[in-house]
Amino acid sequence: MPNTKSYSLSQDHLSLKSLNEIFASKQNLELSAEAEKAIAKCRRYLDEKIDREEAAIYGINTGFGSLCDVAIEGSDLKRLQLNLVRSHACGSGERIDPEFVRLMLLLKARGLSYGYSGVQVATVEQLLFFYNQNILPEVFEQGSLGASGDLAPLAHIGLSLMGEGRAYYQGQYLDTSEILAKHQRKAIELQSKEGIAILNGTQFMLALGIKASFELRRLSYFADLIGAISLDAFDGRPEPFDDLIHAVRAHKGQRETAANIRTVLKESPLFNRPKVHVQDPYSFRCIPQVHGASKDSLAYAESVLEQELNSVTDNPTIFPDEDKIISGGNFHGQPLALILDQLAIAAAEWANISERRTYLLISGQRELPAFLVAKPGLNSGLMIAQYTAASVVSQNKQLCTPASVDSIVSSNGQEDHVSMGANAATKLQKVIDNLKTVLAIELLTASQAMFFRSEKTAPMLEGLLEEFRSSVPFISDDRILYTDMKTAKDFIEAYPIDLDKLY
Repeated sequence: MPNTKSYSLSQDHLSLKSLNEIFASKQNLELSAEAEKAIAKCRRYLDEKIDREEAAIYGINTGFGSLCDVAIEGSDLKRLQLNLVRSHACGSGERIDPEFVRLMLLLKARGLSYGYSGVQVATVEQLLFFYNQNILPEVFEQGSLGASGDLAPLAHIGLSLMGEGRAYYQGQYLDTSEILAKHQRKAIELQSKEGIAILNGTQFMLALGIKASFELRRLSYFADLIGAISLDAFDGRPEPFDDLIHAVRAHKGQRETAANIRTVLKESPLFNRPKVHVQDPYSFRCIPQVHGASKDSLAYAESVLEQELNSVTDNPTIFPDEDKIISGGNFHGQPLALILDQLAIAAAEWANISERRTYLLISGQRELPAFLVAKPGLNSGLMIAQYTAASVVSQNKQLCTPASVDSIVSSNGQEDHVSMGANAATKLQKVIDNLKTVLAIELLTASQAMFFRSEKTAPMLEGLLEEFRSSVPFISDDRILYTDMKTAKDFIEAYPIDLDKLY
């Protein structure tokens, strides 16, 4: 049954939380009257400007990049935009997930809806039609330098708007012309400036960054929960989570993490029993400091992503009231490139400390059997699951080499500094997937360790473990573990969490 709810694109500020709700609920999009009026006004101004003036206006009656000094005759202005989209559709590598493309459509429509880009209302409506009908253009991982925007990925979206290229629709990739014919929908005929308005912009790296932030919000929540289970299974001490020590340092994420651990373990008989040992290793004692630092990095990254979500990033930018068309650099991805690299490091640190907790749980300490099996030797237990976690966190360290410190000259030197934000965005997805794997292994390990404790953990965590164990039962003798690890990862990905708990 189609979703009857809709969200109206306006010029009001849109928060990441609201965007998450819109995107997750699959609400339809429509243009507000305010946005439609602004778009039409800008288009009308541009048409009049072209008719009355002969001065060169970059990307409108000139070539692109290092060809910016080549004048284009008025009769060729439409052809110029068509050629631009076709020539820039140079994506390579793996296709990106259609859900990322769906978010790209929303973000592109929002950026154009402010009325500073000179596009037709019909072009924005075509983007919204594709979004609402789940017609998701074929976009590839490689091709963007993150400088003049995400040229190659956005060109593939432009192709589909024109009825060319391919799109994912109802479970398969089809020629876009075939999909439009099924809907009796015409392709867009690009007018002056429209090709460059579609291609210039940061919507590829922004979409991947926003989706990453959605994922990391959930994984941050899970990292605290799983860390709490591991802490209790290891018979950890409560004192390192006392708010007194966190109040005198007062980093927001640190204090929040300590509060989370205190809350979920408050009613745990195991956590609150007298302890024999005096201190815990850092991977338990410093959960607030390490998880908290990653939370703070995520919060800063989200502030940048939210600002970009509410910005105009194509070029040139048109200001009808001021009678100005300004060619600048709002398409440059540097603000995103830096925080996308930072997000990868933050995600890798959640994984690093998680793997260390797994290692300690299987180490045979604190009255737990070696490798968490009743008969070590005959059984290897979770020995090699920890190897896998170690391998994954090591790969993360390689993936966290910053993309944003790299640059390469392009377009005959005209584009002589690039952000590489798209590369930062694509490798971030791998780091996040690796984080899920490592947390899944820790959850599997912590669940197994809890079987060897006579006292129970907190009721809330017992409920989570009971649900988890219905899919991944206790390992009494060695069995094939990769299926358990995959099930644990699926459990984390599918576990329902109220958005209000995340923001």
